[in-house]
Amino acid sequence: MKAIVKAMIANLHAEPHLSAELIDEVLYGMAVHIIDEPDSDWVLVRTAYQYEGYCQKMHLLIDESQVNMWANEAAYVVHQSFADVLHEPRIQSSKITTLVKGSLIRYIPNDDIDKEWAAVQLATGEIGYTRRMWIRHKINDHQLSEKQLREGVVQTALSYIKTPYRWGGKSPLGIDCSGLCSMAYMLNGVYIYRDARIEDGFPIKEISIEQIQRGDLLYFPGHIAMYIGDNKYVHSSLGGNEVSINSLDKQHPDYREDLATTITAVGSLFAQ
Repeated sequence: MKAIVKAMIANLHAEPHLSAELIDEVLYGMAVHIIDEPDSDWVLVRTAYQYEGYCQKMHLLIDESQVNMWANEAAYVVHQSFADVLHEPRIQSSKITTLVKGSLIRYIPNDDIDKEWAAVQLATGEIGYTRRMWIRHKINDHQLSEKQLREGVVQTALSYIKTPYRWGGKSPLGIDCSGLCSMAYMLNGVYIYRDARIEDGFPIKEISIEQIQRGDLLYFPGHIAMYIGDNKYVHSSLGGNEVSINSLDKQHPDYREDLATTITAVGSLFAQ
């Protein structure tokens, strides 16, 4: 059975109770597959990127036919950190909901409204309005050249700079290391493994550190970062409390010895 997330963010827990470890977040409009229902309030779900966790059922719209229709029609993604969806196309209007970067919505062509606004449909069927500049058509993995994709994932990762660290987080409200890297790739049309290791069955393959280029990934014990060139990398650091940039260069003021000396692997989408 398939379902659509209808909450701004649906938390995935390691166990079916609110005090259990947060392991991931699934954003508005994303589809999940329900694989078990331990009780009337919780379901075990699998995401499109094969991550599993327990989600409160109240955060999901469970209707397989609607999910299939939504998958075809919800072709737009929020790329602003936060986007209000309003009842009317005017700034004074009341709010229906707020969506975070990465949320999926359906765009409705409408020539009768100001070009500043876009008419959108939510997963629940409601029609609302948001700023046109805050949404864009989803990117598919075949649309971008290697150069464009490398630059795209780097710029997307950098757009989360200063976002607070949140274990299991994946939004501008808070994001962890693998959440940052996986969202940077997801927003550019590629699903990678949502954890701090290279996993078989996903597109990131190991390369030597001598081959590293912008957009490739650095792996450390329990941590992951994105290389952005010039010996620098961007990451969401538990030690740094937010998304920041550090260096592999001992002479650089942002050098972190604890990371630079413990690299376990380098991964690339473009491994030969």
